[in-house]
Order: sequence, then structure tokens, then C-alpha cells
Amino acid sequence: MNRPISKNRPIRKAVFPVAGLGTRFLPAAKSMPKEMLTIVDRPLIQIAVDEAREAGIEHFIFVTGRNKGMIEDHFDKQFELETTLRNRGKQNELAKLADILPAAGRTSFTRHQEPLGLGHAVWCARDIVGHEPFALILPDMVMHAKPGCLKQMIDTYNIAGGNVIAAEQVADDQTHRYGVLGANNWQGNSFNIDCMVEKPEQGNAPSNLIISGRYILQPEIFAEIEKQGPGAGGEIQLTDAMIRLLCYQTFNGVKYHGKTYDCGDKVGLLLANFAFGIEHEEIGNEFQIALSSLLASYLKNSRGHNSFTSIQKAGQEENVDFKKTGT
Repeated sequence: MNRPISKNRPIRKAVFPVAGLGTRFLPAAKSMPKEMLTIVDRPLIQIAVDEAREAGIEHFIFVTGRNKGMIEDHFDKQFELETTLRNRGKQNELAKLADILPAAGRTSFTRHQEPLGLGHAVWCARDIVGHEPFALILPDMVMHAKPGCLKQMIDTYNIAGGNVIAAEQVADDQTHRYGVLGANNWQGNSFNIDCMVEKPEQGNAPSNLIISGRYILQPEIFAEIEKQGPGAGGEIQLTDAMIRLLCYQTFNGVKYHGKTYDCGDKVGLLLANFAFGIEHEEIGNEFQIALSSLLASYLKNSRGHNSFTSIQKAGQEENVDFKKTGT
């Protein structure tokens, strides 16, 4: 039987697992955390924190590992840089630096000493989170959405309470690669989750709605993680703990309005730069013109035709008018 959950506890804290090694981005990630890779001019971790701030998050908890000190430095003052900018009258640049900083005392950092899986990384934040619901944001998964994905999820949480998972649709033949949600009782873009299956066999998935990189979880998840043994890949899987929590707490899914870019993958990172670049308030128009010129050069070479077609298709998905931009 489901245990009652208060709907009145606000989501004040967000956990950001940032301890991964970033092996898919070597050599770039050899000395720089992969979360500091940029989308145009903002690191992945900054985009995730911005999304959380938009949703009303007050306390930002980073689960880090060795060689991740750059992330902590990013969310601190840099007096030498700020003094130089101030002396040179660079007020716009100073404002940008001030804008990225959470308020004093609003960030916490804890270590994930061993790569034991996402579930274990979340569990490492248990004492900082305490006994209250919290958001979990995977910075690799960049959600291109207005309002932000987490804001959409909190709107659902404020009505339904419980646990909330961001969901997106994939092709039926791709469901075996993901955690998949069973959905019923749709209300607008939200639904009740009646089951979760981690990487189901092809043809046996309960739907084509997959678990994306955003969660709102009740604190009871920590107890479920703590008593859990290793799962797939020898790691402590968060999905396994959520499946057990589903036995006595409600879970709702939000098929959020937006697009996800998996920036733990090279292609995903490049596509995210493309999507954010064409909308950038400072360089968007210039970037579209430069991109048009690049694509035109591909057209002159028959070997580039397939590449052009692929990029054109990606642009159409992002609502880019290539004719308008000069191709």
C-alpha cells in the first residue's frame, strides 16, 4: 500500500553528480572535468545550475571526485580576474561573472570516492539533503526547453506530490538501451508511472517513454539505495532503488516540452552547440551566416553532400531556415 507523502514540502535542494571520468572526451577531459566542457560560452554544469535556479532551487549539492576542483572554483569569486575587469571598465563581463554565482553558503561539495554507479553517487549526498524531497540533475543531459525541464517537473510536483521523473519518447527499436516507464492516467503532459524496466529486451518494453536526466525524489530513496547490492555493470543502479520505492510511493512522469542533448556523447555535445549557438543573443545571427557559408562549401564538393544533408536535417529539427541564412 502506498504511504502518504506530504505535497507541501518544497523542493529546495538539487544534487548534481559530477564525479565521472569523462573517458569519452579524452584527451580533453584528462585535466579538465567533462562537466566544464562548454555549450557556446557556458559549461555544462553551469547550464544545469541555471535550470535549477530557474525552478526555484536554493541549495546546490555537487557529488564530486578527484580532479574536479575546477567545478568548485567556477562557483566561487575570482578576485584577480574581477579586479582586472573592473580596472578595465568591463562592466558587462563583471555582470556575467556575478550572474553565475549562487548566494553565499548555497553550495555544498561531497566526494564520491569510488565509481560505484549513479545510485551510490546520490547516496553520498544523503546527509546534506536530509529528510526532504530533492531534485537530481544529470549535467551531461542538457535539456533545451522554455521553461526549463525542472520547472515543468516542479509544476507537476506541486499538484501531484510524490516522485517525478522527466520522460521523453524514443523510437520503439531503441527502448532496449534505456530505462523505460509504464504510463497511465495521463493529465496533459504528465502521467502516472505504474512500472519501470531497465533496458528491456526488444519488443518487451511497456512503452517508448524513457527515463531522462531529471528526477524529483523523496528522501526514502536513500534507504532503498543503502540496502541495494550491485546491479547492471556491477554498479549500484538508481533505477533499481526507484523500482522498490514504487512499491509504496507514487511516481509521476512528465513528458516535458523541449529537446534533450546527451552531452556525454561527442555528437550530442556538437548538436547542443549548434542548437544553442543559433539562438545565442550575441552571436546567433553571425553563427547562422557562418554556418550557411560552411554548408555552401560542402555543396561544391560531392563528397560533402551527405554531410550537408545530415546537417540540414538537424537544422530543420531545430527550426533553422537555411534559405533565410543564405544556403
